[in-house]
Amino acid sequence: MFKLIESVQASWRAVNAPHLVSPVQAGARFEHGQLIERPEGIAA
Repeated sequence: MFKLIESVQASWRAVNAPHLVSPVQAGARFEHGQLIERPEGIAA
C-alpha cells in the first residue's frame, strides 16, 4: 500500500484554496475559477 501511495503522490494536487472546499461539497459549480450562480427557480 505504501508503494502505491508513494507512486500516486507525484500526481496529486495540493488544495490551495481550503475556503472553497465546503461550497464545492455543497454542489457549487466553478468555471475558469469563477463561481457560476444558478437561478433561484432551478433546483439542483
